[in-house]
Amino acid sequence: MDDAHGCYEFIADCRLREAASLFAHTWDPTLLAALSEGPLRRRALRSVIGGISDKALTESLHRLLDSGMVERRSYRQAPPRVDYALTALGRSFVDGPVRALADWTREHADTLAEARLSGRP
Repeated sequence: MDDAHGCYEFIADCRLREAASLFAHTWDPTLLAALSEGPLRRRALRSVIGGISDKALTESLHRLLDSGMVERRSYRQAPPRVDYALTALGRSFVDGPVRALADWTREHADTLAEARLSGRP
């Protein structure tokens, strides 16, 4: 690949690698999908997702905030309120690649599970 395709001297510098890393962390796509219905507070996110530790949620939120996929909204009230919402970039990721993966999963999950089970002794 060359610079015209978003890559540089080495394939490791490719922008595709950067985009693919959004799927590398287990909870990131799940958190983005949870926010697809609208802004949520931290406690609501943990409840909707289920099974995510507070540490994993914090790490995922930091990654997604840093990548511009999620925004943090603070409200001046007592007690203070903070919620998280998808940005336009995050919405495009959820509506594009995450939705495509979900569609693929619905179509092929049983076949994938059967293949894994049949490959075991």
